[in-house]
Amino acid sequence: MSEQLFEGFEPVSSKEWKQKIQFELKGADYNDTLIWESPEGIKVKPFYHNDDFTVPNPAGTKAASFNICQNIFVFDIDKSIAKVNDTLNRGAESIRFTIEDEKTDIEKLLNGFSLKDIPVYFNLSFLSVDFVKRIDAIAKEKNATIYVQLDPIGKLAKEGNWFNNIEKDFDAINTIAIACTNINILSINGSLYQNAGANIVQQIAYTLAHANEYFNAVATINKPIVLQIAVGTNYFFEIAKLRALRQLFKVIASEYDHNFECHIIASPTKRNKTLYDYNVNMLRTTTECMSAILGGTDSVANLPYDALYHKDNEFGDRIARNQLLVLKHESYFDKVDNPADGSYYIEELTQQLAEKALVLFKDIEANGGLLHQLKDGTIKRKIQESATKEQELFDNGKEVLLGTNKYPNKNDRMSGELELYPFVKTDARKTLISPIIEKRLAEAMEQERLNTEETNRS
Repeated sequence: MSEQLFEGFEPVSSKEWKQKIQFELKGADYNDTLIWESPEGIKVKPFYHNDDFTVPNPAGTKAASFNICQNIFVFDIDKSIAKVNDTLNRGAESIRFTIEDEKTDIEKLLNGFSLKDIPVYFNLSFLSVDFVKRIDAIAKEKNATIYVQLDPIGKLAKEGNWFNNIEKDFDAINTIAIACTNINILSINGSLYQNAGANIVQQIAYTLAHANEYFNAVATINKPIVLQIAVGTNYFFEIAKLRALRQLFKVIASEYDHNFECHIIASPTKRNKTLYDYNVNMLRTTTECMSAILGGTDSVANLPYDALYHKDNEFGDRIARNQLLVLKHESYFDKVDNPADGSYYIEELTQQLAEKALVLFKDIEANGGLLHQLKDGTIKRKIQESATKEQELFDNGKEVLLGTNKYPNKNDRMSGELELYPFVKTDARKTLISPIIEKRLAEAMEQERLNTEETNRS
């Protein structure tokens, strides 16, 4: 058999394919029938052909090297250490700690397990120069890879307030950047924009504008910046999103002589997750993790199927981790570095998303930058407009969440399962700006079902 399998076939041009499709449509309009437009304004064609394809630069990512990240909330040090060692033994390859108490014994925590070849992320709910210096000292002593995800702008966007105020927060970041040379210290919470309902172009542009604020405000950035990204359900678009984001970040960073690649840690979105028929969440998170890996993320922290309504638990964490283990070791996602390279469809999506996001980024910068537009409410308003359009599609049944707005199981009962409040919380407090609110599509429908459960019970 010839090694050149397709030598015996004549090439078929793009024009010939389109003529054949038009014939099969039997008079129906090609554009109206087969071309659809995404929320980002991208017209998706029924086929892509090398006649219309310009070979771009390779993505250059190392998808095969993605690491499996385990989220751990630190309250009891001994229990946290035990959980770290257990999850590492069960296949986790990196750890992300969430710490709310500045008095946490960080030395005891990091001495409780081997840091060799185990990247560690810290999500801190406070900004403390001394605390970060202690982490830096341990990183130097143990030659460890540690990312302290400091993001005061992200706190302002999400909660409406700085840690202290803009001057003190940026003074602290600059002090840490100079003093702590053994760790990565800057992070961008791009997940907020996705979980609040921003479309993909907005997510990319806002994340880049967010990073640009730090390039302008922090004098010394000599380590890669971490981008926290939420991955949605539009499979190929999400692959292209990460590729476009990485490309544009490199372009913008080069303007500041920052020659490091960004470091992306991805998680599934919360926006399409549901309280009822919760096992479907596993299907959603699996495809979202696949998009993240194929898009070239450095680390994936999966979302447990029951994260909306259960506190952290061993079973949910194990299932979430095992999803990634199956992808990596049984589905061979660790074998190819740039699997999307050369796909006409993905390459075209990448290019269009990058072009549209760059236009929006430039518009943000021309109108005062991200901080200015956060303060005057422009960013929140634009996200809300996109979120409202998506919500209307869901409410009308055009955006489908199986088990929720299509084929719901009327026998599901969830009112007795809620360990966590799964809806937007209203907390009256004084804020500098109106915060960007994360909200799931199914919330109103779920609240109605829960109320019905309570009524029937009484």
